[in-house]
Amino acid sequence: MQNTRVNAHAMPAKQDGTILTLQEVTLRYDNVKVLDNINFSLNAGQILTIIGPNGAGKSSLIKTAIGLISPQAGKVIKKPGLRIGYMPQKISINAQLPLTTRRFLSLNSRKADFSDAVKRLDITCLLDTPIQGLSGGEMQRVLLARALMKQPELLVLDEPAQGVDVVGQAELYHLLGELRDELHCGVLLVSHDLHIVMAQTDHVLCLNKHICCHGEPESVSQHPEYLHLFDPKAADDIAVYTHDHDHSHDMHGDIVKGSKQSCSHP
Repeated sequence: MQNTRVNAHAMPAKQDGTILTLQEVTLRYDNVKVLDNINFSLNAGQILTIIGPNGAGKSSLIKTAIGLISPQAGKVIKKPGLRIGYMPQKISINAQLPLTTRRFLSLNSRKADFSDAVKRLDITCLLDTPIQGLSGGEMQRVLLARALMKQPELLVLDEPAQGVDVVGQAELYHLLGELRDELHCGVLLVSHDLHIVMAQTDHVLCLNKHICCHGEPESVSQHPEYLHLFDPKAADDIAVYTHDHDHSHDMHGDIVKGSKQSCSHP
């Protein structure tokens, strides 16, 4: 397997300063390789989305990136003192535990951070609801509010649109774009649905235990490795952007310098 390194300098210009770097990270569970030689950097003000099929190692990758799991090889380098807000894919709460949304959010949070996050996510009406009684979409907004209370420089979200309808997903990803702009934080996002995140992400990593391809979302949606993972019909169904190729890509999906570029979006 060739060493795939994401070149942060080739990403959109809105980022400013590297806050997280993974260098040749390899992770195994019981001698089964889950992540193989992962290299990427994330900058402040950048949204980086990780996509891939089930079992590709997406959740393991972000848990390794934020220090919940230690890799067997490679390095995870964070900006000193980096504040991280983490939104897990799901959270398990005992159904018998008398816990309101207000109490859940107030644990280990300052009053000002609590008020700001509740207002920003528009969840005041949920504060006296038992946390176990929230719908999937409501729970996702509560978990995002909880992550924002860290005043994060890095916001990490594992399948944040899980249990949310299509309209709610679009609203959520639009909100992430606004939060990135307001907080100037880096966003590391896991999603299985490329077309929903296309309008809001700056860069995409396609993962299948190794980085299959990477680049701007339009180029990844047409990359042979992406098409192979999701099969051509499924890829056509979810890749709603088109990409007219009058330029060349290298084997990792990056545009070859000196070639022309023209993208159209229906």
